[in-house]
Amino acid sequence: MTSADQTSFARPNSVPGTAVPVRPPSPLVIALVGLVSLSLAMGLGRFSFTPLLPMMLHDGRVDLAQGSWLATSNYLGYFAGAALCSVLPSLWRRLGGSEPPAERLALGGLAATAVLLGVMALPWPAVWGTARFLAGVASAVAFVFVSSWCLLRLAQRQATALAGLIYTGPGVGIAVSGLGVSAMVSWGWHSAAGWVVMALLACAGLAWVVRVLQRDRDANGPAAAHVPNTAGRPAEPPAAVVVPPAGRGGSRTLVAWIVVGYGLAGFGYIITATFLPVMARDALPGSAWIDLFWPLFGLAVIAGCLIATRLPQHWDNRLSMAVCYGLQAVGVVMGLLWPTVAGFVLGSLLVGLPFTALTLFTLREVRQRWPQQAASLIALVTAAYAIGQILGPPLVNALLAHTASRAQGFAWSLATACGALLAGMVVWLVMYRRVP
Repeated sequence: MTSADQTSFARPNSVPGTAVPVRPPSPLVIALVGLVSLSLAMGLGRFSFTPLLPMMLHDGRVDLAQGSWLATSNYLGYFAGAALCSVLPSLWRRLGGSEPPAERLALGGLAATAVLLGVMALPWPAVWGTARFLAGVASAVAFVFVSSWCLLRLAQRQATALAGLIYTGPGVGIAVSGLGVSAMVSWGWHSAAGWVVMALLACAGLAWVVRVLQRDRDANGPAAAHVPNTAGRPAEPPAAVVVPPAGRGGSRTLVAWIVVGYGLAGFGYIITATFLPVMARDALPGSAWIDLFWPLFGLAVIAGCLIATRLPQHWDNRLSMAVCYGLQAVGVVMGLLWPTVAGFVLGSLLVGLPFTALTLFTLREVRQRWPQQAASLIALVTAAYAIGQILGPPLVNALLAHTASRAQGFAWSLATACGALLAGMVVWLVMYRRVP
């Protein structure tokens, strides 16, 4: 039992009128809070749009160009939310003299996600773009502050080995939303009902998270929600990007290459992650597998996260990144090279498996090279990744408008994404060869 747990049980309970101590959440429960929260914020809040888009197209609620714009709105919101989170700690400390309340901000992001999912069910197309933008902001805020709270609690209990479980959450949400939409399609439901179901799932998960956090507050006292997040925080505030001075492994050029390489990853996967069910319907009309490729992608994300967190940490991050980019490059064009059920299954697996690993290896590389500037540089590369995501749907729109058929437009889009991933792979290989 850790010292935190011993403290929580040290209160007397034999004196009449004294409250019975509350057992604090176990480390496994804390990791599950992170898993559920990220499945809501990311798997439902961001990526449930992907399996629901074909339903919206079928219902006539949007056309493909409008669907692309809604996707872009969400990615813009995520970028704005990430930028907000990068400056919020510094602003909060400057204005309030304390750390931002991670628990409250996380719950706020999750609650907003649930509400905004429900808004998409309303017959008000004029507000859908705003709703998707705000959902992106909410998911970024939830991601950052759920991670902050959960990782701190795990560190306090000497259970950081469970941190990998938290980041399977997006894959769990993707799989759940994909399987749910597949069932709705077979039952003949409309897309509005699908959005309602996603909102209800988010509300149910949020209710459980609130219960666990309340138990944590009861066990650890009122200050539990405001524990300073000093674990692993660099000495300087992460509000502004601090570029390392020129020198061995620390030049501005090296930072720029890492930013470019990671940004290419954001662009490379996002077309598949946005339009996979639509492309599958075009390539395999009538196939019973059409609605299963997306949940398979989610399951691959879960597996990739668990594998990546168990790989030896002495492996060179740059070589690991190059392998991940290569796998995704093959995956995004697999449906073109082999337009069969087997091709789409393999493509879903190859794009999904490196999804979390790419982030893990990149952030580990940044932390190892520049530990004192890690927070600010992580914000920079995250912004680059978000920009890459933003560029994907507009490219699809432009190519669809200038090609003879939808199939050709998607083919050119995926070929471009593959090229971006191959370019990213080259970036990491060059850094491996030329940078100590």
